[in-house]
Amino acid sequence: MSLVVSNLSKHYGAVPVFANVSLSVPDGEFVAIVGESGVGKSTLLNCLAGLDQWDSGSVVLDGLDLGQLNDDQLARLRREKIGFVFQAFHVLPHLDVAQNVALPLMLLGQHDDARVQAMLAAVGLGGLGARLPQQLSGGQLQRVAIARALVHRPKLLLADEPTGNLDPSTAAKVMDALIEQARQQHASLVLVTHSQAAATRADRVLRLAADGLFTPG
Repeated sequence: MSLVVSNLSKHYGAVPVFANVSLSVPDGEFVAIVGESGVGKSTLLNCLAGLDQWDSGSVVLDGLDLGQLNDDQLARLRREKIGFVFQAFHVLPHLDVAQNVALPLMLLGQHDDARVQAMLAAVGLGGLGARLPQQLSGGQLQRVAIARALVHRPKLLLADEPTGNLDPSTAAKVMDALIEQARQQHASLVLVTHSQAAATRADRVLRLAADGLFTPG
């Protein structure tokens, strides 16, 4: 499965966010996108997931043109083929860790506690499934978010500043878990980050500017 973005442009009203963004990500590649604050990195990631609309251009995932899909079709595509890791974790406080991780499977009508427990173990949270989110550290919460994003075995993993709120040591461990699990599942990974340490671990680094994506010089 591949992701192909062609000449994508986005405005908020009369204010341009970015234009002429083109990107191709084959199976299993890890691409990091860097850029100045306010240039639209998170907005671009939302477009790649079909969470935000754009003004021109196209996003094609696994042969499907996201711009031609309705809301229900986009929701199904996200449930089946996309994992999203947010900077702010977005775990549900009233659910325990295992229930949070199981959410993508529940949305697909699947119940696989063994897979949930294996995913928790893979990100270093084995034995913590019964804890509530408020009983975990920031680094542990981010690993919950990674486990949740990967438990349904998506082909595309999108990560928005996943280490932005973490100290350097914890950030490195979170990146270890994210990359290792993406590699094991042969998922394509697109990471938006301000962290040079995180970006240098990518197969390819691109800089987002107002007029497109470029290889940093």
